[in-house]
Amino acid sequence: MSRPVIYYIRHGLTDWNLEQRLQGRHDVPLNAAGCAQAACCAAILQHLFRRDHRAPESFDYVSSPLVRARKTMEIVRATLGLEPAGYAVEGQLAEIAFGEWEGLTYPEVMARDKHVIAARELDKWAFTPPGGESYAQVAVRIRQWYETIERDTVVAAHGGTARALIAHLGLAPPQDATHYSVDQGVVYVFAGSRLTRYA
Repeated sequence: MSRPVIYYIRHGLTDWNLEQRLQGRHDVPLNAAGCAQAACCAAILQHLFRRDHRAPESFDYVSSPLVRARKTMEIVRATLGLEPAGYAVEGQLAEIAFGEWEGLTYPEVMARDKHVIAARELDKWAFTPPGGESYAQVAVRIRQWYETIERDTVVAAHGGTARALIAHLGLAPPQDATHYSVDQGVVYVFAGSRLTRYA
């Protein structure tokens, strides 16, 4: 039996993205460019739905609880002509936690924990930042969420959770999945054993 299709959107741009700060569980809002990216994703969805003769209301919609993902989802739904707040919130879709590193840039992390960074590069999948979580741990909660999906679903979440999903579905080995580029303003369609990027 085929699994439901997932239309996955990484949240739009934030000021911390621009500053290249690790966001993790910090609730950083979208900036103006991020709001525009969310509307762009809605336009991509409109095209895909029309192509497949599907109505926007025939899908489930679910978001990470973090404000940057929720705002992305609300813009997407409003642009599709749906009630902005009419979506589910799923805690298991929250971004990977970077613990003590959240709010820091990568050079700041390097200056603080250079020896720890070396360990991370050796095994990015299993590595846990101080006070944070590993991709392997994220994959457990992503699997638990994925097993609850009953129909085709539009998701607004994060780069880290997308990488965990890629590994869980066997679309890339875990170590390769941790390096997968998950861009903003793009819709990723998980359908069977395929992942297709629409920009």
